[in-house]
Amino acid sequence: MKLEIFAIAVALLVSPVGAQIKRPERKSLLDSDPTVVYLDQTIPKPIELKVIKEAPVFSDKEGRQRLGTLKADQTVRLEAITEKIYRVRGQGTRDGIAGWVAPWAFSSSDPQFVANLKQLYERQIQVQNLIAANQIAVGMTLDEVALSKGKPTKTSLRKTATGQSGSWEFIEYDDVKNYVTEIDAYGNAYRRLASVTRVEKGKTVVEFENDIVSAIVESEDNQGTNVRIIVPPLIFRW
Repeated sequence: MKLEIFAIAVALLVSPVGAQIKRPERKSLLDSDPTVVYLDQTIPKPIELKVIKEAPVFSDKEGRQRLGTLKADQTVRLEAITEKIYRVRGQGTRDGIAGWVAPWAFSSSDPQFVANLKQLYERQIQVQNLIAANQIAVGMTLDEVALSKGKPTKTSLRKTATGQSGSWEFIEYDDVKNYVTEIDAYGNAYRRLASVTRVEKGKTVVEFENDIVSAIVESEDNQGTNVRIIVPPLIFRW
C-alpha cells in the first residue's frame, strides 16, 4: 500500500479529473419519509396523469386528513408515490390543490404504466436504503453513487460512438499518528506528534456505461460482501 506523509496543518483536498460530477445535495433522498419516492429527485421529466373521475385528496399518505376533491377531466403532475397511493398537484373543485390521491382516479396512455411505476418504486426504495447505508450496486446511476459515496478520489472517462464509459475510484484511508521522543529543558522525556501518515486501507472502483454502473471492483481489504445488483432506471412513456 502507498503511504503519503503530510503535515498536520496541510488540508487534504483531492479533486477528481475526467468525468464531470453532477449530483443533488446528499440529503435530498434521505431527509424524507423512507417509504415515499419523490419523483422530482428521481426522474428528469415530470410525469403527468389524466384524472378520469373526481377523487378525495388527503394531506397524508394514510388518508386520515382530507383536503378537498380533485377535479375530473384534467391532467395533473405526479409528485411522489408509495405502494398504495400517489401524491399529485392539480386543480380541485374550488382551486389548486396538492395531496395524496388513490390510483383509481387516474389513467395513462401507456398500458404498462402501473407496472412500471411499481417497479420504479421498488427500485428507488432499494436505492434510498443503499444511500442511507453508504453502499452502491450495479445498476445505480452516477448521481446515486455520488449521493452514497461522495466525491470520487479519481475518475476516468472514455467517449465512444455509442456514448461514454469510464470509472470512478474511491480510496479509503486510515490516519496513523507518528510520534518522536524529545527531552525538554528540564530533562524530562515527552512524546511529540511529528506527522500523520495516510495509510490506504481499501479501494473501490466503480465502472460505468452511459452513467449507469456496470461493474464494481473492490480491493482485498474491502471484499467480503456480495456485489449488489438492482434494476437500472426505467424510461417512461406517457
